Amino acid sequence: MAARTFTSLDDLSAAIGDTVGPGPWIPIDQKRVDAFAECTGDDQWIHVDPARAADGPYGATIAHGYLTLSMLPFLGRDLYAIGFGTARINYGSNKVRFPAAVRVGTRVRASATPVDLSVEKSRCLLTVRWVIEDERQDKPALVAETLTVVVL
Repeated sequence: MAARTFTSLDDLSAAIGDTVGPGPWIPIDQKRVDAFAECTGDDQWIHVDPARAADGPYGATIAHGYLTLSMLPFLGRDLYAIGFGTARINYGSNKVRFPAAVRVGTRVRASATPVDLSVEKSRCLLTVRWVIEDERQDKPALVAETLTVVVL
């Protein structure tokens, strides 16, 4: 259940610049990383070989950066929902950065800040700045902007 539901265009517009979250901590385990590797074909040892990764630069396997990015919908569902319009369409991402690696066995959580809203005839384009933090690090694991089209 989302922590905040935006019920109208005016409600969402008034929230520009307001951070929602952080949400709950979600564990990143090897099973999740292995499943992502299987889906994407990215089976680099640093993600899927715990024995070899133990001697690598992070001392453990790490989540794929794109796995972290792909978790935004999952992490975001506890933060907010858009309760108006007829459809929501992923339009893309801006400024995606992975400042710190997520070691397997840690937990992550997200915060979301609506930063821009442009309205056209039958749709609006929402830009949200996301920060995913890792419980073991001071640097964020991900900083990105996503674009969502809300069909009115």
